[in-house]
Amino acid sequence: MNTGDRVAERLRGFGPLGVLALVVILTGNLLFVPLSALLVLGWAWRSGTPWNELGFVRPASWTRTIAVGLALGVALKLVMKAIVMPLLGAPPTNAAYHHLVGNTAALPLMLYLVIAGAGFGEETLFRGYLFERLGKLFRSGVWAKVMIVFLTAAFFGVVHYPDQGVAGVEQATIVGLVFGTIFAITGRIWMLMVAHAAFDLTAVAIIYWDLERAVAQLFFS
Repeated sequence: MNTGDRVAERLRGFGPLGVLALVVILTGNLLFVPLSALLVLGWAWRSGTPWNELGFVRPASWTRTIAVGLALGVALKLVMKAIVMPLLGAPPTNAAYHHLVGNTAALPLMLYLVIAGAGFGEETLFRGYLFERLGKLFRSGVWAKVMIVFLTAAFFGVVHYPDQGVAGVEQATIVGLVFGTIFAITGRIWMLMVAHAAFDLTAVAIIYWDLERAVAQLFFS
């Protein structure tokens, strides 16, 4: 076995090099978004991990994949905002992003964060990479997949605490459970990338047009 093969094998494992790669990837977004996802792609290339193990499987129909993703993302956001979050006692407006109301100047950055950071970045990291890593750690089986779905959803929720508080954790955890379950069943990530971006774009639209309170109180005044 040559040196390159040994490095690839160690990157795929859970020894010092594999753990270091994991830590570097998980903390990459602290520098800029979506560095973690870009590091995942670099890790996959250098470790020789097949792209399909991260969910990058070419869909039978791109049109259907995009359409389903858009529908899922928009519908999930509206259900979360109008039904789920009010039932959990969340405030009708998201204070962390209230500055977006009518703020056209802030839209380019938000669109970048939604598409590159959330749609591509978070799905690559939380569904693609972490499912692959935890799948290697826990092996196969229904209960292993259930555990992975819950662990990744919980982690996905926690990382939303600094800027969105408890309500953000609750929403992100539920979304993580939904997206994680779909990924565990299908093993495909493209539709989830579209759905995630659509979810966040819907959130931005609701805030920008100052409709948060109206949607949140649609069923519960």
